[in-house]
Amino acid sequence: MSTRRIEVPVLTRVEGEGALYARIEKKQVTDLRLRIFEPPRFFEKFLQGRSWKEVPDIVARICGICPVAYQMSATHAIESAFKATITPEIRALRRLYYCGEWMESHSLHIHLLAAPDFLGYPSAMAMAKDHPDEVKRGMRLQGLGNRILKIFGGRPVNPVGVRVGGFYRAPSRQEARELLELLQSALPNAEALVRWTASLKLPEVSRPAPFVSLRHPEEYPMNEGRLVSSQGLDIGAAEFEHHMVEYQVPHSTALHAHLHGQPYWVGPLARLNNNLDRLPPETATLLHETGIGWPSTNPYHSIIARALEVHLALLEAIHLLKHYRRPQQAYVAIEPRAGIGMAATEAPRGILWHRYELDAQGFVRQARIVPPTSQNQAQMEADMRASILESLDFDDEALRLRLESGIRNYDPCISCSTHFLRLEIERK
Repeated sequence: MSTRRIEVPVLTRVEGEGALYARIEKKQVTDLRLRIFEPPRFFEKFLQGRSWKEVPDIVARICGICPVAYQMSATHAIESAFKATITPEIRALRRLYYCGEWMESHSLHIHLLAAPDFLGYPSAMAMAKDHPDEVKRGMRLQGLGNRILKIFGGRPVNPVGVRVGGFYRAPSRQEARELLELLQSALPNAEALVRWTASLKLPEVSRPAPFVSLRHPEEYPMNEGRLVSSQGLDIGAAEFEHHMVEYQVPHSTALHAHLHGQPYWVGPLARLNNNLDRLPPETATLLHETGIGWPSTNPYHSIIARALEVHLALLEAIHLLKHYRRPQQAYVAIEPRAGIGMAATEAPRGILWHRYELDAQGFVRQARIVPPTSQNQAQMEADMRASILESLDFDDEALRLRLESGIRNYDPCISCSTHFLRLEIERK
């Protein structure tokens, strides 16, 4: 038996410190462990005893890339516990805010993390030398998303403009007009992005598994909807913990999750597969142009799904800004009460579920947060097992690159830091 440990001194563009161990015997994977090492951060614990007013700013620090999702899941859950009613104007503002996060996160992932895999570059910096226009396009789209976050949150990272009940301020009419012009001018970029990702040479694989996402009766889901799956699940957020079960595995500090005892997918590919009939006509036309048979079970099509969602978010933001009327007050009055509230929204990486138990004064007694990465963790392991079987004839370096690119399909947000992926293979 031979054991090979590969540690290549380049950033792998995977967030968090990861290691993959695999044992191959007689062309079968007899053991596989995706080890994720992240220090405990205790967010659920130190939310206990905090006022409901503090929660949105605290949870925004959980992830520097998707703070909006954490804020929205939290505020929705607390409003549910307080039996609060939100106005249509505030709901529209929240959807616009969410569009910004999808644009910035997807654009960053496509151009800086995923595209180098498919074009044969070790990093986005190396890719930029030969593809400067594509990288500039990605930075422009990401910058527009960040601009939306800054308008609502004061800054694009760790924004502080959200409160339970709405926002501390709404954009001025001048801000809305200027933003609308910028977004309209970027539409050709978003269309080109979809066509460009569809032209990439992607591995042809299939990973059948339940796709889980939100689904809204009228819209493409962002921050509202019921939890559905491609296998018939249809539940409200309050039923989440009765169907999705988190569990600890001995080889990783990151939790795994199962749906009815099996791995499942969340994220842009799952959303797209479950909501093809909710796409705006312009995005649906681009989807048809890709020539892919949707729904797709190829995780490498996630990069195209992200590009389609950038286009969708841009269209949605333009629509909301065209009909924008600044509300007299950007929030509704909130009266705390004892209760339990749960909510799920769609982070760029997939479903983000929050549960809060609050006392009569609105102080948090218990908090539970289930992020997308833990939900995808078991499916990532299953994907890596299949990838190894498909790549038994690869040399170690080629296998490492295939496995890293496969993990990046899920855009795992582990601990908001970038380390190395260590690959250890035993062959017998």
